[in-house]
Amino acid sequence: MSECTHDCSTCSANCASRSEPQSLLAPANTYSHVKHVIAVMSGKGGVGKSLVTGLMAAEMRRRGREVAILDADITGPSIPKMFGFTDKAYGDERGILPGMTAGGIKLMSINMLLDQETDPVVWRGSLISGTVKQFWTDVVWGDVDFMFVDMPPGTGDVPLTVFQSLPVDGIIVVLSPQELVGMIVEKAVNMAKMMNIPVLGIVENMSWMACPHCGERLYPFGEGRVTELASAHSLPVLAQVPIDPNLAAACDKGQAETAGAGLMADGANLIDAVLSRKDA
Repeated sequence: MSECTHDCSTCSANCASRSEPQSLLAPANTYSHVKHVIAVMSGKGGVGKSLVTGLMAAEMRRRGREVAILDADITGPSIPKMFGFTDKAYGDERGILPGMTAGGIKLMSINMLLDQETDPVVWRGSLISGTVKQFWTDVVWGDVDFMFVDMPPGTGDVPLTVFQSLPVDGIIVVLSPQELVGMIVEKAVNMAKMMNIPVLGIVENMSWMACPHCGERLYPFGEGRVTELASAHSLPVLAQVPIDPNLAAACDKGQAETAGAGLMADGANLIDAVLSRKDA
């Protein structure tokens, strides 16, 4: 018998030490039945990732789908405020129970577990990643058609944990029109490729604004950059969200469910079609 090289890929022997690739997916809570998980990510902060998450979730809910948002941005959670949700989470023998917005969207965020929503989360990366994982394994999500995961910016610990631990069906990448952000977005797209997770499309936030006098679209940061970036990666543009003070004010007041109706309609149609083909 030849000496073991510890490289099972080149060996046909069926020995006790033989190892196969192991899945890192974490089991969902026993009482959770989530059909599709969609991660919403950006290469940097401040581009409107949480806004896009909220608008997309609200659009799917208006279509009668069972929708949930897992707020994975542990150190900068904003989802509860956008939806005007201030209740604390509680649990029973099954696990942690998610919150429910007025429109029927299920939520889980670290703010729902803090004494005060302004308390800072001063944790190391491993604890933050573990908490995100627990939001998947310990929360009783019930029946969910679409779960949107609001990711922290960048390509660090939490995105890696989400991509490895949750059965992510696809990624929505959010960017703003500035050229530097476009370069950073490519890092997010390339990370998705490395993790073998499809990018469903790109959403450009702060894309344009309406002239207050004539209603004409104005492009303060330039026009066409998102189209070029999407074309370079063969990705669809799911939506171009305008600079709209009324939209921002509505989210500040916790009215994300009723704000921006229709902005994500085309993107929701495309995502629906892509994932329906996967189900078939």
